Amino acid sequence: MNSPLIQLLVLAGIAIFLILRLKSVLGTREGFEKPKAPQQPEKPARPDFEVIEGGPDRDITDHVSEEGPQAEALTAMKRVEPGFSVSEFVQGARGAYEMILMGYEHGNISDIQPFLAPDVYESFVDGIAAREDQGLKIEAEFIGVRETAIADATFDTDSNRAEITMRFVGELTSVVRNSAGEIVEGSPTSVKRQKDTWTFARTMGSPDPNWLLVATDA
Repeated sequence: MNSPLIQLLVLAGIAIFLILRLKSVLGTREGFEKPKAPQQPEKPARPDFEVIEGGPDRDITDHVSEEGPQAEALTAMKRVEPGFSVSEFVQGARGAYEMILMGYEHGNISDIQPFLAPDVYESFVDGIAAREDQGLKIEAEFIGVRETAIADATFDTDSNRAEITMRFVGELTSVVRNSAGEIVEGSPTSVKRQKDTWTFARTMGSPDPNWLLVATDA
């Protein structure tokens, strides 16, 4: 045998040996294997934390202290009547204040009677009658409400009666004239600031949505 043929046979033998050696080390693979993604370093576990559901009711805490008895009373009102909104009540009370105040000043008691408790209505009637007996007439113009705030709130769980006391600071011009038309008090150009504390009441959960003015304390 010539030298080149011998060298070829030796190389072929070496190749066969290497192939068999690799199979014994790596094993055999059948079909297609998707290459493994490189391992990512493990992320440290997130620390446990407490999930607070709900949180404070801003409809209440925007108007009274979260820790006070007024907040407890308003919360109880909402439990009985979930659709009750404190913010909407405050806005409604603001409008009622102007309507009732000006109704009294102008002597239009019949217009505001549906919004008054019986004893408040009687006191308003007596006040209007007293000034009419003296021949006095009030000319008033409402300017606006400078301050509206909840001063107190209570709730009776037995009767579901709710009471909310509001503090108002209103601005108006007011003139008192006698029977001759002469000004005896006030000024048509001077703005008067008036402070009132009024209490409104209603039975929560009742079909009647109206709050009644049950007490006034200027």
